[in-house]
Amino acid sequence: MAASSSASLTSLSLLLVSSLFASSLFCVSEAQPSVPVVKGLSWSFYESSCPKLNSIIRKHLKKVFKEDIGQAAGLLRLHFHDCFVQGCDGSVLLEGSASGPSEQEAPPNLTLRAKAFQIINDLRELIHNKCGRVVSCADITALAARDAVHLSGGPDYDVPLGRKDGLNFATQNATLANLPPPTSNTSKLLTDLAKKNLDATDVVALSGGHTIGLSHCSSFDERLYPTQDPTMDKTFANDLKQICPTNTTNATTVLDIRSPVTFDNKYYVNLMNRQGLFTSDQDLYTDERTKDIVKSFAVDQTLFFEEFVKSMIKMGQLSVLTGSKGEIRADCSVRNSDNKSYLASVVEEDEESLSEF
Repeated sequence: MAASSSASLTSLSLLLVSSLFASSLFCVSEAQPSVPVVKGLSWSFYESSCPKLNSIIRKHLKKVFKEDIGQAAGLLRLHFHDCFVQGCDGSVLLEGSASGPSEQEAPPNLTLRAKAFQIINDLRELIHNKCGRVVSCADITALAARDAVHLSGGPDYDVPLGRKDGLNFATQNATLANLPPPTSNTSKLLTDLAKKNLDATDVVALSGGHTIGLSHCSSFDERLYPTQDPTMDKTFANDLKQICPTNTTNATTVLDIRSPVTFDNKYYVNLMNRQGLFTSDQDLYTDERTKDIVKSFAVDQTLFFEEFVKSMIKMGQLSVLTGSKGEIRADCSVRNSDNKSYLASVVEEDEESLSEF
């Protein structure tokens, strides 16, 4: 009897081990994003020209986040705001010029962190010093967003690379038209993002970026004043009123009350508890078209991570410039044609070349 029981336990143990092994293989295979890569981009674009690209970025951002993990949310948001307006071309990084105000000066971008722009340029300098001017600011921004996610607790993933930097920034009107405000309902989000070939799952997954970061009162105070939004939990609303006592208060609060600096699925748990900060957040749980997706992410963080990665890779390829289109900026904030120091260096290089003959 004992021998029989022992044999049964051994068989059961083997079954459990084999099932766990199979499960781990499934997770690994599922983790590989099945997203088509746009022509001109590739998973190994800088393998020869800048083989240490990923490690340069990650090493620097580890230092940045050790001092201030809040910068992770700033870098992630910068990538979103770049891609949604005329594609992932680094146009949001450009400062204004004689041709008009830049994207940075449009209302939706006024709260982008100044430090995020500086970090991208710091990374550009490190990379160009190591590899030469071969990596675009648009690619650096995409990789910085990936590391912002991973180093704050989220999934790690590969990014298809090869983007070129745009030669122009978008107009104020184009910026406003392509960045849905936090007051948007789900219908607007689904309609706007469908134009960019992003579906309901993408909308819910990308909204999960709000699991880290801060918001100004002005982005949600219409849910508190003059009357409270009935879809908002009362205790949550009262806590927000302490931070934003009037509809003119200039203060900030966390986007995710459960784990504000950790990239996880708690954002969706918040929505199920009616503790989403923006209308655009909470309405995802109110709307029947997206409610079940919210639930599935709230109960399964692995599923959320997998879908978030797929959606980020899709978003990161919006209207990219590749090949002979665009340029690789010598300074992320200035087009090469406007960059006096860059133009001077080009002239010097040309003179040196001529002196060799």
